[in-house]
Amino acid sequence: MTNNTFSTKTISLNQYGIKDAKVHYQLSSDQLHEETINKKQGIETSLGAITVNTGEFTGRSPKDRFIVKDSITEDKVWWGDINIPFEPAAFDALYDKVVDYLSEKEIYVRDAYACADKNYKLNIRVINEYPWSNMFAYNMFLRPTEAELDGFEEEWLVVNAPGFMANPEVDGTRQHNFAILNFEKKIALIGGTGYTGEIKKGIFSALNFVLPVFKNTLPMHCSANVGKDGDTAIFFGLSGTGKTTLSADPERKLIGDDEHGWTNENTVFNFEGGCYAKVIDLSEDKEPEIYHAIKKGAILENVVLDENKNVDFADTSITQNTRVSYPIYHIDNIQVPSIGKNPKNIFFLTADAFGVLPPISKLTPGQAAYHFISGYTAKVAGTEAGITEPVPSFSACFGAPFMPLHPTKYAEMLSNKMQEADVNVWLINTGWTGGPYGTGSRMKLKYTRAMITAALEGKLNDVDFHTHPIFGLAMPKACPNVPTEVLNPIDTWENAANYNAKAAELSNSFKKNFAQFSAYANEEIMNGGPIN
Repeated sequence: MTNNTFSTKTISLNQYGIKDAKVHYQLSSDQLHEETINKKQGIETSLGAITVNTGEFTGRSPKDRFIVKDSITEDKVWWGDINIPFEPAAFDALYDKVVDYLSEKEIYVRDAYACADKNYKLNIRVINEYPWSNMFAYNMFLRPTEAELDGFEEEWLVVNAPGFMANPEVDGTRQHNFAILNFEKKIALIGGTGYTGEIKKGIFSALNFVLPVFKNTLPMHCSANVGKDGDTAIFFGLSGTGKTTLSADPERKLIGDDEHGWTNENTVFNFEGGCYAKVIDLSEDKEPEIYHAIKKGAILENVVLDENKNVDFADTSITQNTRVSYPIYHIDNIQVPSIGKNPKNIFFLTADAFGVLPPISKLTPGQAAYHFISGYTAKVAGTEAGITEPVPSFSACFGAPFMPLHPTKYAEMLSNKMQEADVNVWLINTGWTGGPYGTGSRMKLKYTRAMITAALEGKLNDVDFHTHPIFGLAMPKACPNVPTEVLNPIDTWENAANYNAKAAELSNSFKKNFAQFSAYANEEIMNGGPIN
């Protein structure tokens, strides 16, 4: 479907328990744009995009994410603080309350799918209370043609009711908001939060279970692009580490910015049909691809406008997690379909709040597995409820909040694929240099881009490397278009003793975190950690 087409088909929601609703089915992006403005739920900015305020929640709420514990999930899910169990009977009762709440309301329904590779296609029906939430679903999921809508049967159902508030004492939730996955009934139930990221992350989490368990395919929290010679690059990293920014390279075609699968046929496919990018301090000069994608059809979240409806991208008075959602075709240089072959380079992106890790280092297979399982970064302010400034954090597989299985399952699959494809693996610090957060400064984007370009073009193959004395990482002594003193982090600090002390502190944090995985790791992986 193009931006301005819509289906003439009508549907009933009675089968889901939603009675007497006024159903808007498969509205076009333009229609949803107008609906949002007419209902005074959003404002059209000077760039043409609408902006909405997601309300109380401007980021995900991980402690309110649940998985129904049933015959499918009981023995497979890695239960704990990340994957919190929910009783089937409690889910059924809460679902009935939500659909009763949605009955007799104006409802927006969208049929879409995930996974650009048709061999893995997952049909999705999304039911939204708000038009802008449905527009988000249009942007972020893949868009079926009119012919594909004939006889469309959803495999997964997303029910999204931001205005419904749960009663924790009765409903079994922690508080009034919730995002619950039910693998037996194939339903993602979301309520009490207007943050649209819960919609896409619900389906991402479902695929992170379905693909490895039933399809022997590795799901990845990563962005990806492809070069002129057909080589695919993969960028792992949590929110705020640069996945979207660094994969939007004018010299390479974008496959996708956040969620992908790596098949046994050695192809990489995008789960999504759009991008969901952070826009804090966005500028046309630094990130032209993302800036120019903000036009009619895009949805800005929680940004501040001036009197002329211009966006102040530096204003974080609502949240530092300001966002934009847009369909991938808003980017000019994209891979169609969103599938790449021949992965040659993998980049682990980390925002090191300690200012300790090198801006680029080459990893051995053991180090690659160790750092993938560790998933070190900083939680960026505003990305999660309650986070007001960057906090050093470990998130297994660079995406633990979305990974239902034990991290070692994904690490084992990635390790096998890396060896089969003979890829280079690089650790990239997009975080701090010259000192920790509050003292040092964020690594310049132009230097990070130059380092990645050099790696992709093979210009680091013949340079000399030296070994980090504490982490054992191979650091290049030279890199085109990057000052030499930037490459070794100790050279950027005023006091070497302070650097060594902070590096030792971070090394201990790595070791303490990895203790929970050591029983599952072989000698090569254990040797991939800090050496001091």
